[in-house]
Amino acid sequence: MTTSSGVSSADREQQDPRAPHDAAGGRELESEFEHEPVPVTHRKSLLTVSAVWFGFPMILTNAIPGGLVVALLGFWQGVAAILVANAIMFAYVSLLSYRAGQTGKSFALQATETFGTVGYAIASGFLATVVVGWFAFNTGATGASLNQAFGWNESLVVLVAGAAFIAVTYVGIKALSVLGAIAAPLFIVAVIIAIAVAASTADFSQVTSYAGVGGGAMTFGVAVTSIMATFADSGTMTADFTRWSRNGREAVLATLTAFPIASLVAQLSGGLLVAAGAIANPGAVGGDFTPILTGEDNLLLNAFVVVFVLINLGSVCTHCLYNGALGWSHLTRSTMRLLTLVLGVLGVVVALAGAWHHFVSWLAFLGVLVPALGGVLIADQIILGRRLAGRTESKARLTAFAAWAIGAGAAVIVHYSADFLSDAVVGLATGIVAYLVIENVRRPASVGA
Repeated sequence: MTTSSGVSSADREQQDPRAPHDAAGGRELESEFEHEPVPVTHRKSLLTVSAVWFGFPMILTNAIPGGLVVALLGFWQGVAAILVANAIMFAYVSLLSYRAGQTGKSFALQATETFGTVGYAIASGFLATVVVGWFAFNTGATGASLNQAFGWNESLVVLVAGAAFIAVTYVGIKALSVLGAIAAPLFIVAVIIAIAVAASTADFSQVTSYAGVGGGAMTFGVAVTSIMATFADSGTMTADFTRWSRNGREAVLATLTAFPIASLVAQLSGGLLVAAGAIANPGAVGGDFTPILTGEDNLLLNAFVVVFVLINLGSVCTHCLYNGALGWSHLTRSTMRLLTLVLGVLGVVVALAGAWHHFVSWLAFLGVLVPALGGVLIADQIILGRRLAGRTESKARLTAFAAWAIGAGAAVIVHYSADFLSDAVVGLATGIVAYLVIENVRRPASVGA
């Protein structure tokens, strides 16, 4: 029997509401449930879970690719690519979120069901490492942004900001929801100010006729991939956030606030400012509108920019670190908070060393492999979900790995040989189809493989 929350009564009986707690500074912190589903008694409201996701994509680093595709494709084609990518992301992330809301299981626990009790370590470890890389990148970008804007010591900013990001992540999911609730409105205020400042020199009446500066440098397929790539990693790990939802329906609604709503606000803002001619060299910097804000000799505005950069980039940093720490805590049988400290310090060291400048392209390439993994999870747990109850536990499910490899291989081929297509979409679709075909071919065999 299933309760209204989407969790079976048997599962509910096994979940101990007297969950363990951690302590910090003499205060008790709620358990993050690294190794078990979140009990029904500890689920959060729709508003809280929505705040976690809503404040994540509405960030400056999401406005940049939005502006870039508009710059290289022109206004209407750029907007079309943004809309298509967000529609796909909503379908993709909401399906994974629905399952998380039903079961309360994190991404690592979801991966265990699909890839096996040992095999999951490859899938979970891969993504948990990639998102820590993004934490290091965005922490480094925080220092670089304030250095370029005000000449502040980049290393000192990285050290102070990194420590703050680690501290927020350490508190857990509650802190992420509070930060998200602040970051999203702050972004909207920043965009409004940027438009108001730019209006004195830019021509917003010509936005829809903007033809772009690309000259064929980007295809529509690559544009869709560029938009999806910004959140393919954490989007696939959405269960780490939406497992706190009270049921599958609320998990989907929380996802809706991120894709398409928050994501569209950020990406279309960048595209709008590019199309109005408000951003210099948009083919290189995309929709980065911070120079508009810092171009004014205004003490109050400069103070706002500092707060905006720290909170805005802090939002993406804390979410990525949370994903990584939760994944690695399950892999090492440790706690999320201990791994937050370990991985956070490691990420800050990488940022201080300046290595973040050199691996962004590598992280983006690794993102090509991610949608196929998510496709396998969707095929296994959503499309073929009814089979889960009768399937015996396995250390490594080779069918899942084979489908992931086929999907990832198709994405890589498209990436290098057919850039008129979206490698992210091809990888996702191929991963789903490959798994369904493999499972149906082998169905007469034992279902425990």
